Amino acid sequence: MGVLCLLPKVYAFETSRESEINECAAGEIANWGDGVDKPVLMQNINFLYISAEAPFWFDEKTVAELIQRAATAWSACGVGAKVSLGDQRHYLLSNEVVIQWSDAKSQGNIGAADVPNKRLYLSPSVFKKLREIRPTYDSRYTLQMTLSHEMGHFYGLVAHSKRCVDVLSYYKNNAGELCTIRDRAEFSRVIEYRSALPTACDIERCRRVNGF
Repeated sequence: MGVLCLLPKVYAFETSRESEINECAAGEIANWGDGVDKPVLMQNINFLYISAEAPFWFDEKTVAELIQRAATAWSACGVGAKVSLGDQRHYLLSNEVVIQWSDAKSQGNIGAADVPNKRLYLSPSVFKKLREIRPTYDSRYTLQMTLSHEMGHFYGLVAHSKRCVDVLSYYKNNAGELCTIRDRAEFSRVIEYRSALPTACDIERCRRVNGF
């Protein structure tokens, strides 16, 4: 499997989507109101990855690298993090967040964050279904996006973003309202409009809630 590039490509000019990822214009930070952001109570976070039950094509090294990439990107908001490997017998320390695979705990979602219990769950069956539907699609992008999104909740971002491109976004709410976007025509030009890593607005929002 080749090297996956998850960062925007460099062109002579940026696409509308790339500009949205790299910029956070005045008034663009908005959320769906489905939660209240809260500052992180830990000075630094250790994301502990347990690989049991992972789909076979997501080897431990690959997933750990994706977690590290997300942690490095989120560190721009002022909260430090590191990534380590463990197993089911691991004793959870006060600053640790466990990332593991579980269909039961993810409850039908591709990923789920249990912030009070410091657990981030990924769904093996959803990724298996994605592989069946799109066998040639590189699902590492979706895994990176899912990790970045769910990890964001552990940085204090409880509510989901209304900006389509933000990694913390929902594309629409329960009432059917659509997320905001600078150029609606751009939405259908890519398989996944949401960024795989936190955007400038994700980081700015994280900095604000954590007092930086």
